[in-house]
Amino acid sequence: MGLRTAEQFLSGLRDGREVYYRGQRVRDVTGHPELGVAARHAAIDFQLAEDPKLQQLATRREGNAVYSTYYHVPRCTQDLLDRSKLIETGTALGGTLVLLIKEIGTDALFALMRLLARAGETQGLERVRTLYRRYRDGDLALAVAQTDAKGDRSKRPSEQADPDLNVRVVEKRSDGMIVRGAKVHTSCSPYVDEIIVLPSRSMSAGDEPWSLAFAVPVHSPGLRLYASDFLHGTDDPFTRPISTKHKMIETLTVFEDVFVPWERVFFHDRPDLAGSAALGFVEYHRFTAVSYKLPLLDALVGSAISIAQANGIERAGHVRDKLTWLAGYAETVRALVELAALRCEIVDGFACPHVFTTNLAKWTFARDFHRAIEIVQDLAGGLLVTGPSGADWNSSEVRPVLEKYLRAAWPAERRLAMLNLISELTTRLYGGYQAVLAVHAEGSLEAEKMAMLRSYDPKRAQGLAMRLAGLASDEK
Repeated sequence: MGLRTAEQFLSGLRDGREVYYRGQRVRDVTGHPELGVAARHAAIDFQLAEDPKLQQLATRREGNAVYSTYYHVPRCTQDLLDRSKLIETGTALGGTLVLLIKEIGTDALFALMRLLARAGETQGLERVRTLYRRYRDGDLALAVAQTDAKGDRSKRPSEQADPDLNVRVVEKRSDGMIVRGAKVHTSCSPYVDEIIVLPSRSMSAGDEPWSLAFAVPVHSPGLRLYASDFLHGTDDPFTRPISTKHKMIETLTVFEDVFVPWERVFFHDRPDLAGSAALGFVEYHRFTAVSYKLPLLDALVGSAISIAQANGIERAGHVRDKLTWLAGYAETVRALVELAALRCEIVDGFACPHVFTTNLAKWTFARDFHRAIEIVQDLAGGLLVTGPSGADWNSSEVRPVLEKYLRAAWPAERRLAMLNLISELTTRLYGGYQAVLAVHAEGSLEAEKMAMLRSYDPKRAQGLAMRLAGLASDEK
């Protein structure tokens, strides 16, 4: 089939999928006033390959076949750097909001292929490879459902009062299996072609029914998507220059006795693989995460510099200090992303971003993000929440008043445009959305610190300390 156009992608979403928004069934996500915005935002991923200026970055060739770079299996440092640049480019075109309809799915496919190859699971590996080729050659959009509803987090899946709080196998048949349960926080699921389902934690004996990984089309009978409305109603482009054009939708993803053919099951009844699958996915996905954070950080730095100039305060010592901190923060995260690729680990032909460095990048971003927001808000001032609406600005009676009294070093029109961008990024619904993503998306700060501790090799540092102390390295 080859590369699809944005319109072909959108047309493929009109397949009878079961999506609910604000209590109502959505018959066509592309025509919905909110979900349609999100679907068209995601379609930027297909427009990348159509842009002559970006085709070299966005596409790869195998023989006579051309496919999306997102599907290119990373084999070396340069492959990871190219992937990061493509993710960053797409996110910038998406107004600082990641597209995530090929990025996350390929993260899962790469992780599954690495895991099953290393575990010697030839049947599961061949199933992943077969679907990978189908997805790549069909240029399909993918979501990943990983985080289970969980229930009482002090208890394992097999200990829950309701066994459906984690996705599980309820029946095995000659042609496949039946699954039931729910996943939460499933990004982009209303407007992708297929969903890859992964475990969200390590499992133990007794957790066999919950230890599974598989993939299904979104229109599968019994698969129901209950969409979040967090960014609902952002319809004033004057005050909301991003979220009126760019949205992402997450769902509560419910599997109500969904049939999964065996050829789509990567593993089941394997507590020994569940934890490794979960960790292997985030090793790739956190690299994706910090790559798509870079345009957001650039936007914060650029808007901080601009609003300082607009307000006429850019020469003040405290302002220069804050701008320096912001630029240093953004460039530190960028440098760590590049370093994670440069230090990649190549095993069995797969290049994986350096685990410690990737998690250090993500932790650095998340740890300091709210401080960055505070600085930008401080430089902008109270008009972030007391400024005029688009209706005010478009009023022939009100606008002259605003132009007279809301000018500073910049004219009111330019100053308000920058204030509204900052308000969108830091104060309004979109800013709140990004603030929560910074803390929780792709793993919490604690998860990143745990990954850093688990992956850090202390031999070099401890060996030096022992030698300087005059101690033999094998002594305790």
